[in-house]
Amino acid sequence: MRPVIEALRSNRREVFEVLDAVGEKSVASEAAAWGVPVDRVPRQRIEDLARGGAHQGVAARVGAYPYSSLKEILAATDPLVIVLDSVTDPHNLGAVLRAADGAGASGVVLPKDRAVGVTSAAVKASAGASEHVRVARETNLRRALEKMKEAGIWVYAVEEGEATAYTELALSGPVAFVLGSEGRGIRRLVREGCDGMVSIPMCGAVSSLNVSVAAAVLLYEARRQRG
Repeated sequence: MRPVIEALRSNRREVFEVLDAVGEKSVASEAAAWGVPVDRVPRQRIEDLARGGAHQGVAARVGAYPYSSLKEILAATDPLVIVLDSVTDPHNLGAVLRAADGAGASGVVLPKDRAVGVTSAAVKASAGASEHVRVARETNLRRALEKMKEAGIWVYAVEEGEATAYTELALSGPVAFVLGSEGRGIRRLVREGCDGMVSIPMCGAVSSLNVSVAAAVLLYEARRQRG
């Protein structure tokens, strides 16, 4: 339900119609405000569209996700950027987008190949935050990092082990954090394109955090330092 409401509120992509099996007043009100028709349908219609996934009885037919350009993301004042390398789980991407929206990040950068895009599952996992965060897809992630550095952004690879603890870094200026998938990590060429490495010290038996949790920790530390 929340992703449908946020798709309407953001007005970033076209919403053709809302399908409602539960008579949700908040959705109907939001749709009316944007002139989007609401079609009351049997719950089975929503079940079919969800393809076995969890839902709250509301769905929407929408246009393609409006990806941004890297240039648009870097145009922000003191950019705060998350770069995801080879993350393939839409739920992880959705959780990262939710954290990025909450921390006021300038955007999220993804590779076009061998990585998940902003799918319906990612949108749902983001609780609709995907509709408000700028997301760019780049063919060459290493070149994208070079463009960031040319724009005055410090780029840090998030790694385990011998790396500077995130609490010891000055993060009040333009900064980008590069995170890899939990299985493969950051690719070597991408890592070599970073200015340095940063770690999140772990005190327990597990050696690392989920990529979305790590992104949230780093984003909110940068936000805290910015005041």
